[in-house]
Amino acid sequence: MNVEEFLKAVLALPEVTERDAFGGMTGFRVRGKGFCYLNEPDGTVLLKATREEQAALVAEDPETFTPSWASGRFAWLEVDLATVDPDELQELVTEAWRLSAPKRLTKTLT
Repeated sequence: MNVEEFLKAVLALPEVTERDAFGGMTGFRVRGKGFCYLNEPDGTVLLKATREEQAALVAEDPETFTPSWASGRFAWLEVDLATVDPDELQELVTEAWRLSAPKRLTKTLT
């Protein structure tokens, strides 16, 4: 997946806003809550995930998925855009969005 395809996927989600974030990354938010960060020069994305999902994905494919940090019930997952399956990344981005969006808004996504 390339950066343009990733941007198309993330910006298609309801009420997503884009802004500059830490470390020169581009942050994506839903109703003010961050769920995804793009590091375009490195070709990676940081996604919000559950701790269980982070552990499973890293164990399954450590070349594509790297653990970032975890706090409370959430963890962040670094994803290599060059090696990730596009359909899997679409699912992960949508799930990260769901973890941050209000419940009422998540119901609008089919």
